[in-house]
Amino acid sequence: MKFILVVNPQSGTKQSSKILDLIQPIFHTKGAELSIIPTEFSGHAEKIAETVSLTGYDGFLALGGDGTFNEVVNGMIKRTTGKRIPIGIIPGGSGNSFLRNLEIGDPIKASEVITSGNIRLVDTARIEMNSLIRHSINLIGWGLVTDVGKRAEQLRWLGFSRYTISSIIEILLKKERKALLVVDGQPIDSIFTFIVACNSIHVGRGMKMAPKAKLDDGLIDLIVVKGGLTRGRLLSVLPKLFDGSHINEPEVEYYQASQFSLYSESIDDLNIDGEMIGNTPIEVTMVRNAIEIFG
Repeated sequence: MKFILVVNPQSGTKQSSKILDLIQPIFHTKGAELSIIPTEFSGHAEKIAETVSLTGYDGFLALGGDGTFNEVVNGMIKRTTGKRIPIGIIPGGSGNSFLRNLEIGDPIKASEVITSGNIRLVDTARIEMNSLIRHSINLIGWGLVTDVGKRAEQLRWLGFSRYTISSIIEILLKKERKALLVVDGQPIDSIFTFIVACNSIHVGRGMKMAPKAKLDDGLIDLIVVKGGLTRGRLLSVLPKLFDGSHINEPEVEYYQASQFSLYSESIDDLNIDGEMIGNTPIEVTMVRNAIEIFG
């Protein structure tokens, strides 16, 4: 077996060199060869996945977080030659939400899964934003969740607790937005607190945002919270995101759809797979069995 491995030295806790030392013996024992390419800038993993020659390789691997995985997926999908190979992710980020669906929590387990050669097809969400098209493998967030993500970036020095602290701050600020959400052709015109569209169950570090989500059902799961909730009510629902019980709350609407559109009254930033990418309005269509992954 022969693999390309892109390594993002900036992911998560910046432990990529230690993780490499940990996993290389696993590949060596299996007789697998790694061609290692460090990424040098944001978007580099995507550029490599789109342009590098794949001849003779059995898989394209990424050591990083969900953002690195997103780049590799988008690069592979954009290839003009038509040749694609399975993608593998070795966790090196702070969340690695997608891998939680595959019950892969550490680099050793991920390496063992990859070298075993188990491959499966998974869906992506095709997002059209004006002239920009991106594919998401994990989540598309708008509203409060995007506000939390942006603030958390400013508080990275706090470690993972920055997400909890950022959530509390944004709930206290209590921003709401007016928008038109269209789910499989059905319009919902309202004021919203947030909308999260998930291809996988988990977001962040273990939050079960979409407990009914499946990676290969051709559907995206939308968690919709309209406006009008008190700050106290929002704070009481927040802890339930970790076990998925929030979907039983009366203020939470849960949809499974093959496509949706979002037209907000203002131009708002989006959280796509943990990164601030693009803005509204958006049109999203699920692409079934879009990519092959090791898992």
